[in-house]
Parts: sequence; C-alpha cells; structure tokens
Amino acid sequence: MTQSQLLMHRGGQECTLDDLRSIPVPPRTSSYVPISHYDYSIKIASIAQDLLPEYKLERSKFGTAHSDQQLFGIHTFRTRSDSLGLSIGFRSSLDKSLSAGLVAGASVLVCDNLCLSSDSQVMRLRKHTTNILEDLELIIVKCILRARSTFHSIEVESEMMQGIPVDDRVAWETLGYLYGRKVISARQMPVALKEWHNPSHVDFEPRNQWSLFNALTESLKTSPPHKIFEKHLALHTHLNPGRN
Repeated sequence: MTQSQLLMHRGGQECTLDDLRSIPVPPRTSSYVPISHYDYSIKIASIAQDLLPEYKLERSKFGTAHSDQQLFGIHTFRTRSDSLGLSIGFRSSLDKSLSAGLVAGASVLVCDNLCLSSDSQVMRLRKHTTNILEDLELIIVKCILRARSTFHSIEVESEMMQGIPVDDRVAWETLGYLYGRKVISARQMPVALKEWHNPSHVDFEPRNQWSLFNALTESLKTSPPHKIFEKHLALHTHLNPGRN
C-alpha cells in the first residue's frame, strides 16, 4: 500500500477537523499573515478535489504541536486502485515558527519534527508574509498538478511490476539481499515475510513483484523517520523494473 504517514512523536498530537476549527487565529500584522489551520486544510482538499475529479478523498489526518500553534496534516486520494494513493502533506503555523509547506506524491511523510518528505519531491514552501493568501492557491494548484503527472508514471510502474511473476525462492533471495544491503533490518525481516506469505490486502495476493514491493514497504514502516525515504529509495532502486 502507499506509505504515507503522519508522525506525531515529539510532543504533537493527532486531532480532528473540528478541533482545528476551534483553534483561534491571531491578528495579522504588516509583516505576518497567519492562516487558520482549518481554512488551510479545507482549501487544500477542495482545490485537490477540483483538480483531481477522477480521485476520491479517502481519508485525512491532522495533528498539532506547540500548544496548537503548529499544524501538520495529510490528505490521501485514491482512484480505481486500492493499492495506490496520491497523498498531499502540509504544515503551517500561527506563531511564525513554520512556513506554510506542501508536499505531494505516492508516499508522503509529515512529522512534527518539522519534516516534510515525498517520494516524488513535489514540494512548495511559503512564508506567512504579505500576499500569502493570494499566492497560496497558485502554490497548491502547481504542486497538485505536478504530483498528478508524477503519480501517473508511478501507476505505469506498478502495472509493470504486477506483470513480473515472483515465486517464494526469488522473494526470499530478494529479502536476503536487501537485508545484506541494510535496506531492511533483522526486526523488519519477519514483517516482510509475513506480508509476503499472508498479505494484509487482497490486492497483493498475486505472486508478483508488486506484491513483494508492498510486503517490503510494510516492513519499512518501523524505520526511523529520518531514514524512511532513504530506505524506500533504496528499495525502489532495486525493484524498479526499468532500472536496467
């Protein structure tokens, strides 16, 4: 499955959209223009839905930190495929501690250690200065349109991987190789094996490279936040059918 995560482990806490609505917004000044956490989250989802009519908003996750002054969130959209989703991660603040940030891709990481990461590196940042309200919509549009283009190539890649048969011997050899290359750890190996032999999702029951890729990405969920995308990149480099 698509590995998009909202990690709140440094004092942050998950919350609902209604919680965001109740957080007061400080007055703007001549040099600083705060944006309501609620309005920012809704604007991103609304623009994305307009630009991605073939996608459906599946879920949204939100979190706050620094006494609700910092916002972190992810919107995940899906098409006909249950195994791929386009995610949009975002952050902002009401206390000048963070610029407004937006990142999109098939795999997105948003963390309360201020990290925004994406497999496709479609990222935009904007300070809360004059004209941010006018600029923000264009920033969101550009980020989503570029992510949609990048996501299409990922869909093509996944179809290629589904066409490559993989038996147990090849799967075990691949896991051993990735363990030797320190892509997966000894603690993650049993997780990958379990997902390979007994997939949690029906989409990954066929014995092919796409199912193996999913088993491995499931195991990588326990990687340290600052290592997650490095691990995913190494995994993708090894399994990408077009790498040679």
